[in-house]
Amino acid sequence: MKILKGLFFFSLASMLSAAPRQDAWQVLGPGGGGAMFQPTLSPHNEKDMLVACDMTGGYITHDGGETWRMFNLRGVIRFFAFDPGERSTIYAGTRALWRSTDAGATWRAVWPAGVERLENHGDHADEVVVSEGGRRRTIAALAVDPADSKILYAAFDEGRNTVLEESRDGGASWHLVAPLGGGARKIVVDPASPRRERTLYVLGRDKVAVRRNGEWKTGPVPGASDRIADISAGFSKGGALAVYAASPHAVYVSLDGGANWQKRGLRGPAAFRAIAASLQHGETAYAAFGEFAGGHFGVAKTTDSGTTWSVVWEETSRKPAANLRDAWMTGLLGPSFGEQPLNMGVSPVNPDLCLGTDFGRTMRTRDGGKTWIGVYSRRVPGAGWTSAGLDVTTVHGVLFDPFDPKRIFLANTDIGLQRSEDGGRSWEGALKGMPREWINTTYWMAFDPEVKGRVWAVASNTHDLPRPKMWRRTPPSKFQGGVLVSNDGGRTWTPTSNGMPPMAAVHILLDPASPKESRTLYVAAFGRGVFKSTDGGRSWKLKNDGLAGAEPFALRIVRDREGALYLVVARRSDDGSIGNAMDGALYRSTDGAEHWEKVSLPANVNAPNALAIDLQNTQRLYLAAWRRDVAEADGGGGVYLSEDRGRTWKRVLDRDQHVYDVTVDPANPAVLYACGFESSAWRSADRGLTWQRIRGYNFKWGQRVFPDPKNPDRIYITTFGGGVWYGPATGDPSALEDIAGPVLAYPR
Repeated sequence: MKILKGLFFFSLASMLSAAPRQDAWQVLGPGGGGAMFQPTLSPHNEKDMLVACDMTGGYITHDGGETWRMFNLRGVIRFFAFDPGERSTIYAGTRALWRSTDAGATWRAVWPAGVERLENHGDHADEVVVSEGGRRRTIAALAVDPADSKILYAAFDEGRNTVLEESRDGGASWHLVAPLGGGARKIVVDPASPRRERTLYVLGRDKVAVRRNGEWKTGPVPGASDRIADISAGFSKGGALAVYAASPHAVYVSLDGGANWQKRGLRGPAAFRAIAASLQHGETAYAAFGEFAGGHFGVAKTTDSGTTWSVVWEETSRKPAANLRDAWMTGLLGPSFGEQPLNMGVSPVNPDLCLGTDFGRTMRTRDGGKTWIGVYSRRVPGAGWTSAGLDVTTVHGVLFDPFDPKRIFLANTDIGLQRSEDGGRSWEGALKGMPREWINTTYWMAFDPEVKGRVWAVASNTHDLPRPKMWRRTPPSKFQGGVLVSNDGGRTWTPTSNGMPPMAAVHILLDPASPKESRTLYVAAFGRGVFKSTDGGRSWKLKNDGLAGAEPFALRIVRDREGALYLVVARRSDDGSIGNAMDGALYRSTDGAEHWEKVSLPANVNAPNALAIDLQNTQRLYLAAWRRDVAEADGGGGVYLSEDRGRTWKRVLDRDQHVYDVTVDPANPAVLYACGFESSAWRSADRGLTWQRIRGYNFKWGQRVFPDPKNPDRIYITTFGGGVWYGPATGDPSALEDIAGPVLAYPR
């Protein structure tokens, strides 16, 4: 356990089981909950493993998957590579190439050597690394020479073209080896080939390119017309390279490095998604399949180079695998939530050790598939589940029961609502009574301040709002969801949406001045507008008078202490335009939502995300805004301050221009927090005039900050795909950052 200044730095640390971090922070939650990829196992130590997720998190374990530590390289990790000659050296590829020489504790950028600038693009603030001269390339695959750690082989994508380059000085400089056409997924170096002229295999989307004795030969992969889903390779006992290609309808195997192929898969209409071979035991491979013989899915294994296969993990949407010991996910959401693995990873030295990652779990076998165990979470004796450090959830809120300090809720995407009855020590699903089509996402909750156990929640089958990806193909009129009420502290729920159409309800606000027998509630419905209830949620009426457009993207409702309401409306586009119907907006109502009037936004701002109001001065407003996708440095994002109820604004935080939310500390209105999608959270101690980065928190996509009501020195930070971070409100000044060195450093 980490000790800080002679004291235990975190009161829950002794209760939790995630791997020790490098700072005074802890990541909380049930574990898992989102898609995981790129399982990679060390050739030196079977207990060293890596996993990535689509939400930019990287995860490393040094104890075989019992505990994991999340790290952040500010982009989606496309691959990992262990140096076969240096056990503490690991590579990771995002849009840049990173290297760790301390077993994953810290990382430095290897390529590009000269960074001209970092750009954050689009509604997800995706980072683009622009090297000197404005060149934009992406690294697709990497291999380290097994006899010389300074020799690297890398495939670089430039648009539709891919080139293979070599570095003989550890990545300081590169030279062209060969153009590859389009696409490369893996590079394999033959360790038995001459060191001066290595035999190289480049496994691509539709072909295998081989350099042998200085000459290149390229051959197609069968089934490429069906789009190869995955490709892998391993050296068999005779030294030949066995290559496995998984297509949607078959597995193809080449026993001579891609020159000749045979169809060697399972019988029946199996759709193959992932495949992985053991590098030093190429006869063994694992393939993930679905839609097999009556709707089954799982994993098949071969130990004779694909001649025969045996199913080692098999389940249906209703029946879990008998040899699979999962944590909480299968029991709560069923086997079909995770589906068959998205990726497989096999130890290069032990073919019986394999990881499978899917839409919510990482599963491990140590006995060649005879048994599988979930390594993302574990049961707390006598209680619920706690994370092993593999947290991939999007969390919209940490919500506290005002009558029970040990009861905490996490409003999540994909896995729905989670409840803790022991102050965050363990978690269990809180979905009982929710309609099946609503359980995907709980966006928010509102507790009755006078009636113990009474709480309302808003939920939907549409997650990740207000991200445009969710409504560009599916109009809001097709969204499902609504309002729920519980009278037993969230243990059971009842829909209470009379007067509402099916919709994505994303926020709920309770008027504390209303009678407790007939509470007034307001709901922001994305693409519908504002609904109001004056009878505790039993009936609802639409209150859109004054709101522009037929489908207002209502996002957040805020009430000041005098009773005025503010509505944040999300924008519909991230193309940088200003002043059209696609823009977001801010509205105010002084008559309980009967009428709305528009409040002017700051100049250049078209994407308000959240509004906070000073607890002592209703004239003082804080606006969190998202930048436009423009080339200019000032994209109209950050935190803005108004001291006259929105008539005029000034920007007070511009170092982060993708700010998702701003929070006023209920215990001290001089303290504010802000968080967004640029790998940082911020704190102000002077009512927003100046801001400091909260050191130690560094997940790429942050959402909201919640002060701990029991401890004023601690905060919770919810994230878009990295669980909940809990740590010091002022940050950890001694935190060891994941990214070391001046290149691609975090904002100051």
